[in-house]
Amino acid sequence: MQHVTIQPKLINTIADVTPTVLAAMARTSDPRLKQIMDSLVRHLHAFIIETKPTEEEFEGGLRWLTALGHHTNESNNEVVLAADVVGASTLIDLINNDGMQGETMSALLGPFYRGQAPECVSGECIARSETPGPTLYFKGRVTGVGGAPIEGAKLDVWQASPVGLYENQDAGQDDFNLRGVFRTDADGSFNFVSVKPAGYPIPVDGPVGDLLRAQHRHPMRPAHVHFIVSAPGHKTLVTQIFSDTDDALATDVVFGAKTQIIGDFVEHTEPHPDYPGAPLPFYTCAYQFKLVEGESSYPVPPISGKKS
Repeated sequence: MQHVTIQPKLINTIADVTPTVLAAMARTSDPRLKQIMDSLVRHLHAFIIETKPTEEEFEGGLRWLTALGHHTNESNNEVVLAADVVGASTLIDLINNDGMQGETMSALLGPFYRGQAPECVSGECIARSETPGPTLYFKGRVTGVGGAPIEGAKLDVWQASPVGLYENQDAGQDDFNLRGVFRTDADGSFNFVSVKPAGYPIPVDGPVGDLLRAQHRHPMRPAHVHFIVSAPGHKTLVTQIFSDTDDALATDVVFGAKTQIIGDFVEHTEPHPDYPGAPLPFYTCAYQFKLVEGESSYPVPPISGKKS
């Protein structure tokens, strides 16, 4: 590629800034990086011109962004949380996963996926420490969009406890409590035991909490179980299966709930022959995950460890 020499120009007015910055970046050799940065500069500059922040507001905004980094550590990713609460994560999700080929709808990854969860056998309970709450029996199948079973599909599962904390947030829970990895059998089936999830507040002790309070927004997420479903030759599905009231689903603080991925969590108040000895009351949920053909990849965990 032949680079064009651009004569530097002194900036004298507001109108000079954007074209001068774009010219300075014009030699970017990666075309996708150039496209993204050109668009970012144009929109960022237009936003600044439209809103006309004061110098104090600009400095405050920079402090808020800096605080996102300071509140990000091995057990909390405040940057991901910020992207979630302003709807950016859901927009990225829908741009890249529109569900139009018959596959299960996806949902944002969220800030609490750790990776490296223990491998479990079918039917195993992922409650590794004493976790009060009704027992949940979750079963289902993984298939292609046409219904053909996918044997050996991997399901990475995690959820918050009924008191609303993921184990990495809670020193009282054992490491990897309510996290596990399962594999489907020959007909694409899987099942595991857990506790019924509950709605919970996202962390509000950092800059994201400051923003929510300033906007008079609640911090609540509806009850859900997270899944990453993957298989060779199929696009990896990152999703959540929800269970909550209509109002809780519609006002999810991170805008993640979708109609198609609301599960049917059935309460059982009497003994059931399929679940002998199950403590009453207990819940069951069955769900079929449909994967579309494509590249199998895996997200990078936004956190790595447990709060000390």
